[in-house]
Amino acid sequence: MGGADRPFVPVLVGPTGVGKTAVAVAWGKREAILAISADARQVYRCLDIGTAKPDRAQRAGVPHLGIDLIDPGERYSAGQFARDASVWLAGVWAAGRQPVVVGGTGFYVRALAEGLFREPPLDAAARERLRAWAGTLGAARLAHWAARLDRQFAGGGRQRAVRVIEVALLTGRSLSWWQREARETGVMRPWYIHLTLPREALQRRIAQRVDRMLAAGLVEEVRAVLAGGVAPHAPGLDAVGYREVVAMLEGRLPQPELRDAIERATRRYAKRQETWFRNQLRGPGDGRRETPHVWTLDATEPAEVLAARIVQRWRATTSPVSPLPSPAS
Repeated sequence: MGGADRPFVPVLVGPTGVGKTAVAVAWGKREAILAISADARQVYRCLDIGTAKPDRAQRAGVPHLGIDLIDPGERYSAGQFARDASVWLAGVWAAGRQPVVVGGTGFYVRALAEGLFREPPLDAAARERLRAWAGTLGAARLAHWAARLDRQFAGGGRQRAVRVIEVALLTGRSLSWWQREARETGVMRPWYIHLTLPREALQRRIAQRVDRMLAAGLVEEVRAVLAGGVAPHAPGLDAVGYREVVAMLEGRLPQPELRDAIERATRRYAKRQETWFRNQLRGPGDGRRETPHVWTLDATEPAEVLAARIVQRWRATTSPVSPLPSPAS
């Protein structure tokens, strides 16, 4: 499928706490959209509070796909997301609804928009030995090795670091090289809406979000998952907020320090997301793929106002008779 033949799809991205879900829900009050969640944490069942999943009322207004797919002990890759989301997109279009991709996991977004890379064959036995070795290391040490082996590594938890390490050591090429040089065409053309906030405003929202999660029972949620037999270092619990609660429950983090630890980790995560979106949403600049449309939008205004602006611009962008509004509109 050529670039011009692929459907144009809005993709709402931005760091955690910026208000993506609220904007999507407000958008759904104006148009019959269906959200495809591109969030590596919301795929896990039973992990609702710490992943800030849209609640029942929000999902009633805007149906969401890509949520509650697997158990916390299972793994789910960007490649699997792209394959699943391709099927979801086809179903949404067949139902006559407008899909909107919403999420903060850049690798998921890129896999869907730009296509999967042809994954190199990895020796199964060597891969298992590497995973066993990686299991003996802490998260910081894993991140250190991943960054040495792949200069494009920007964090993302133990699972992501192990993936970067095994590809680099078993193929002789970094994961970022494979993703860049062996990529196939995606199933859609992305129209990126990059929500941003001034640093102080985003930090205030993050602090408020952490307080809401703890008040809503984040610790109890983790206790219940662990009591159900999920390992403390399971993939689903290797995420900001959950890692800190597990550390507290295991006695590695004093309870009075929990809130601040989650807030600090969330700030760091949001900073990594912003860096990724700022640098990775641009076109490659080498003529191999088209440069995607990226609209950076200040999310300081209420979600309803932002949704109205997005709908107006989206309609103008996709209308054959309307010119694209100026960036100042």
